[in-house]
Amino acid sequence: MPEKNNIPKHIAFIMDGNGRWAKQRGLNRVAGHRQGVERVKEIVRAAAKLGVEVLTFFAFSTENWQRPKNEISALMRYLDNFLTKEIAQLDKNNVRFIVIGRKDPIPKYLQLKIKKAQERTKDNNGLTVVLAVNYGGRQEIVDAAKKFARDVLARKAAADGLDDEGFSRYLYTAGLPDPDLLIRTSSELRISNFLLWQLSYTEFYFVEKFWPDFGVDELKEAIRRYQKRERRFGGIDADKKNN
Repeated sequence: MPEKNNIPKHIAFIMDGNGRWAKQRGLNRVAGHRQGVERVKEIVRAAAKLGVEVLTFFAFSTENWQRPKNEISALMRYLDNFLTKEIAQLDKNNVRFIVIGRKDPIPKYLQLKIKKAQERTKDNNGLTVVLAVNYGGRQEIVDAAKKFARDVLARKAAADGLDDEGFSRYLYTAGLPDPDLLIRTSSELRISNFLLWQLSYTEFYFVEKFWPDFGVDELKEAIRRYQKRERRFGGIDADKKNN
């Protein structure tokens, strides 16, 4: 088991490999996504027991609209099913649910369900589960810059007074801590336009397994690896400091 006194507060996931997992088994890509949803539910339950405060899952990027229409339809359907079947349980377990990303062109009926789910769970103070849907890191920064520019024009903010902390309040993730740990599955060694601002000092952990094979044991191992690292945030380690 990981050490209880050093659990990362915020873990972010790039859930990669659903399609390849399915292909290895002679299944279509949609079957991989379906199994991937089950892993999300499993990881949420395990993380809550371990004491993690925030989980962020990269569910659908702004670039994913280029995928085949049947795959996009299936992903939207799984999101719909999740919002229909899982939100009541999350609410019962004191979980706050948040979706980050651009609203359009997500179907309007899903936008409404997302809004209702967020409203229903907004006062919960247990684990926070964040889904990044129609999300892109560069797009988030552009949107934040536009919001700030509008505030400057409206004289609600001063351009010269902007700092890192102030800019963070314009991001989709305003009010959330930056991730302590990023986990990406399927051996890919990139962050794919995910949380570009927020990952500045995050510890990265890359695992060979595809997302549908990433379970509770793998989560615990990732946390144990995280706990062996020394986070210096641009400083020097304790041994060098004392020499």
